[in-house]
Amino acid sequence: MAGLGQAFGVSDALIVGLAAALGSGLLIGLERERHKHRGPHREPAGLRTFTLAAMAGALAQALQVPGLVAVGALAITALAGTALLRNRGRDPGLTTEIALLVTYLIGALCVTAPLLGSPAAVVLTGLLAARTKLHRFATQVLREEELHDGLLLGALALVVMPLMPQQPLPWLAGMKMHSLLGLMLLLLTLQGAGHVALRLAGPQTGLAVSGLLSGLVSSTATIAAMGARARHEPHLAPACAAGAVLSTCATWLQAQAMLFAMAPQAALAALPVCLLGMAVCGGLGVLMARSARLTSGHAAAQNTPNTPSRRGPLRLREALVLSLILSAVAVAVSWARDQFGSLGLYGAVALAAFADVHAPIISLAGLEAAGSITPAQVLAGIMLAFACNSSTRAVTAVAAGGWRFARPVMAALALPLVLGGGLVVLLHGFHSFSA
Repeated sequence: MAGLGQAFGVSDALIVGLAAALGSGLLIGLERERHKHRGPHREPAGLRTFTLAAMAGALAQALQVPGLVAVGALAITALAGTALLRNRGRDPGLTTEIALLVTYLIGALCVTAPLLGSPAAVVLTGLLAARTKLHRFATQVLREEELHDGLLLGALALVVMPLMPQQPLPWLAGMKMHSLLGLMLLLLTLQGAGHVALRLAGPQTGLAVSGLLSGLVSSTATIAAMGARARHEPHLAPACAAGAVLSTCATWLQAQAMLFAMAPQAALAALPVCLLGMAVCGGLGVLMARSARLTSGHAAAQNTPNTPSRRGPLRLREALVLSLILSAVAVAVSWARDQFGSLGLYGAVALAAFADVHAPIISLAGLEAAGSITPAQVLAGIMLAFACNSSTRAVTAVAAGGWRFARPVMAALALPLVLGGGLVVLLHGFHSFSA
């Protein structure tokens, strides 16, 4: 390549840029040529036109004449407009004309940044080739409420999130408004991910997958719903129990995700325990799901409360309320620690965990991020929070579905705590864990 550039008296970078522009134009042009009609009603631009447009952009950029790239863009726009007027009534779309202008700009970009221009050409070709699938997705697959919730999530992440202050707030136990909004976005994202996964998998995957996905929102509520269904439809009791057990797996997963978002150091300390909890609960749930032969219960699974409804996938009010609860618990835990030391810290964690396991975990993560407690104290608090909340979920399982339904759920709640406690003592030592 170096010898070729010297032979023509140009730089090697220019040779690479021109080659990238040529390849980009050929790639886009091939796609347009394949979708081009034949005869008098064919589109005006195909393989040769798009290749020439990309090379025109590259040469205009390579000549380095001030304003030449802009003039070329205006010329391409004028030609595309003329072609559109000639095709009026036959093809109401603007895709080919806009793609022609973008191809010209990609050709210019290839000269200055070929590592950006070539991927841009691939992306453009992919968008053009996926016309039918994208049209079907937009008009048949995507529902109005899903589009609304997607726009809401995008606005919160791209518009509201950057505006949030990142200074620690003393009245919020040293937590940041930016982190709290990030927590709410995490909850909303988990809701959306569960909705998408359930739609892709379909209801035939049964109650087990429904329990796993809904456990990302609330394992306690999932256990209550599965227990009530098992009581009213006894033939589905094993499948409902599998869904309830898998919801406990989702709780460990969500706790680990929240820790990584709020306090990475504490998350690394808790990672072995959370992985163990996910493995135990997930393995037990999968074994129960297989033994329940969920495929035979497909018709019953059609009516699960977790099947996507006409309501949007996001529960903004629930996520907002949960975020506010987490903030209130964070303040309470911080106050208890300041007033009563470690005893008050763990007492507040235990009381809060009876209602919700995530609230004290986020509080502990916020305190660790502010430097008020150590990762070992966070790990001890996490185990205490799961122990207290597991008792709440066990009582819920018994009350909702009876002892037959509750026994495997209680086993899934207890085993990770027993094994996790042993793992913590093995890895960190008893004195470090109880400090």
